[in-house]
Amino acid sequence: MVKSSVLGYPRIGADREWKKALEAFWSGKLEETEFHRQLQEIRLNHLRKQQEKGIDFIAVNDFSYYDHILDTSTMFGIIPKRFPYDGGKVPLSVYYGIARGTKDAAASEMTKWFNTNYHYIVPELGEASLVLTENRPLIAYQEAKEKLGIEGKPVIVGPLTFLKLSKGYPISETDDWLGRLLPLYVQILQELEREGVQWVQIEEPILVTKLNTDDLQRLKKIYGTFAASVPNLNIMLQTYFESVENYSDIVALPVKGIGLDFVHGYSGNLSSIKTLGFPADKVLGAGVIDGRGIWKAPLLEKLALVEELAEIVTTERLIVQTSCSLLHVPVSVKNETKLATELKDALAFADEKLHELVLLAKVASQGVTGFTTELEESERALQALKLSDERNRSDIQHAVAGISAHNPERSRPFSERHIAQQKKWQLPIFPTTTIGSFPQSAEVRKARQQWRKGDWNNEQYATYIREQIDIWIKLQEEIGLDVLVHGEFERTDMVEFFGEKLAGFAFTQNGWVQSYGSRCVKPPIIFGDVAFREAMTVEETKYAQSRTKRPVKGMLTGPITIMNWSFVREDITREQIAYQLAYALRQEVEALEQAGIGMIQVDEPAVREGLPLKKDDQEMYLAWAVRAFRMATCTVQDTTQIHTHMCYCEFHDMIHSIEAMDADVISIETSRSHGELIHSFELNTYKLGIGLGVYDIHSPRVPKVDEMTSMIERALRVLDPKLFWINPDCGLKTRGVEETVDSLRNMVEATQIARAKHAQQPILRFN
Repeated sequence: MVKSSVLGYPRIGADREWKKALEAFWSGKLEETEFHRQLQEIRLNHLRKQQEKGIDFIAVNDFSYYDHILDTSTMFGIIPKRFPYDGGKVPLSVYYGIARGTKDAAASEMTKWFNTNYHYIVPELGEASLVLTENRPLIAYQEAKEKLGIEGKPVIVGPLTFLKLSKGYPISETDDWLGRLLPLYVQILQELEREGVQWVQIEEPILVTKLNTDDLQRLKKIYGTFAASVPNLNIMLQTYFESVENYSDIVALPVKGIGLDFVHGYSGNLSSIKTLGFPADKVLGAGVIDGRGIWKAPLLEKLALVEELAEIVTTERLIVQTSCSLLHVPVSVKNETKLATELKDALAFADEKLHELVLLAKVASQGVTGFTTELEESERALQALKLSDERNRSDIQHAVAGISAHNPERSRPFSERHIAQQKKWQLPIFPTTTIGSFPQSAEVRKARQQWRKGDWNNEQYATYIREQIDIWIKLQEEIGLDVLVHGEFERTDMVEFFGEKLAGFAFTQNGWVQSYGSRCVKPPIIFGDVAFREAMTVEETKYAQSRTKRPVKGMLTGPITIMNWSFVREDITREQIAYQLAYALRQEVEALEQAGIGMIQVDEPAVREGLPLKKDDQEMYLAWAVRAFRMATCTVQDTTQIHTHMCYCEFHDMIHSIEAMDADVISIETSRSHGELIHSFELNTYKLGIGLGVYDIHSPRVPKVDEMTSMIERALRVLDPKLFWINPDCGLKTRGVEETVDSLRNMVEATQIARAKHAQQPILRFN
């Protein structure tokens, strides 16, 4: 009999009750005992739902109080020295301090989880004294069994992946750290074995990337040690997000099961298993239901794949499962009452994917009799959407094809544009600016809700937004910033805002997913051909510029970020989608310029997260990503300054592509990993304008002047002072007003110190 399995379930709850509990606890509105009780209730409800759906292997320990990698770090006692910790179970004050920072200690670095929009807290090994503070997988297993009678499948991040994603140690000490980690993993597994656990899911997504010989030897050591230490425990070695590298080495490891992704790693994994076979002593966890996408599975195609795999491994050794954790998709389509029927019928969120899994397992075991109608339903829904008018706009398709056939480039090189722009703007050395958004208070959100509900008319809402712009234009001038922004008070989300104004997008009511911590986003759905309708940002930007003599940047989200932060259609390539978005945004860029806006920021914070995991695919992706950005920005005048913003820490392997985007100024989110980025510039020359984020906006703490001064000085060791900008590392939407103002005042003070030390030209005074 074919069994079903889920690799993980969304933490946030159907109504984001997880997020609400976290934020209530952080604000002091929820006592710790009640906080634990509420999170347990949420966790058990998620398990109960999977139990009722009929999932055979239900993951436990996939739930988290913030992030599963942070859970692993604190479970092993990996606590940075700047946080007070005396041993034992890690208190929530320390746990959340590492994630969010405290008054006296900076948060740990946060970065993207492989090529997804989920962020994890990077472990800082440093001088940590490794110790097992608590056996989280065991606790989760016991809870599920005692409370719900579920024989759960404990989940834990594997040692090799954990080490490869950690920082704070030289590569030469990798084996030393592995030697210290392995006994702790063994202790966890032995306690699970003694408890009677049948299966444990050890996740090694790092196996879909290229491994060197040393890593393969480490892999053999790890799983050889496990096999000898827990001979009666069934280990499912789980991979996801792509096809595995070194297939023969991996399937030869002494584990009971191998989990492979047959969605995003379909061709590679299927080719390997058909060509090289699959061990007769192992179970195959076949990830056939997409854990990252929102579309219904073409179940007849999936059934054919399952039957093909069953011929190789037999049905008794086959488990159908999600391609990865369902962490990356919304909870349920059930409550989406405003979507067009044609679109809604083609969607499957987490709960619907549970049903698809169970159905596939039943049909694979019992045959199609009695299930034909249900199997064909998904095919009909997907076909109806494919033939819809929204997916077949010949005007857009022809226009984009014509534009993409030519090389998009500015009329003059940066060196010449820079001179023209300096002459026009007369900016001081080390210009200061922000990334775009300012705090959106409860009052701002309430105003938006009143407008959306119809309680306020358009003029009332526009008046309120103008009042907010007035407040923050004045504040920016008082603080002393050189280049201002309007604050984005009219925007809910940097992608959703544009999607609502472009054709080809749809929006859910409850399609929330976790991005980092309690930060949840509701990605738009790009379901049709994307088209520009009318100017989207001109009114607010033009108004802001009328209130000051200092330059105000127009603020747009770039084509790659809109694509990567949306759920996208699957009937055309991502490259084609990117070009459609670029064509639409080009028209907005031109509208801003025509309205007198001479600085335009086209943000691309998500370029890196879309980078394919396979080295062979990365060059092609970067080529068309750069092309899309240039398509959107290349038609402006030489004196119009194009800015962009990016979020990531690993910069060195993309520097040439980023330079090829030909933005006049780029700002990089780097405050949590400043040293690593500075090292990248020591190895690579960057000749365009650049601003390295000098403080971390993800933390509520106000950075000190000397901290930012130190960051500025480190950057100036390797960057041209004449091209260097000073800014926070990201937008300020989620921060409070007081901390934002205090932080920016400190940033300007740090800038003045740097100017006094480095300036060769007078500071411009605005009247």
